Amino acid sequence: MEGKIITITRKGQATLPAEFRRKHGLDRKAIIIDTDEGLVVKPLPDPEEEMGSLKNVFERSSSELLEEGREPDAEREKELEEMT
Repeated sequence: MEGKIITITRKGQATLPAEFRRKHGLDRKAIIIDTDEGLVVKPLPDPEEEMGSLKNVFERSSSELLEEGREPDAEREKELEEMT
């Protein structure tokens, strides 16, 4: 296992070596996990890359699902308006 010495600032910030960032796909966001052996840094997927990753799970579009979810609220709001 290759190791590098890094400096940690008074604010707790550290810079990961560029070769490690490239090798492990660490770009904008990462998660750090505390394990018994030490800290593990893992990349988080970019939300833009993940957009649509669930589209095969649902038979309808997100707009259709939102509209369906809002129908009961719209009906209740209409009932309340009619009562006043």
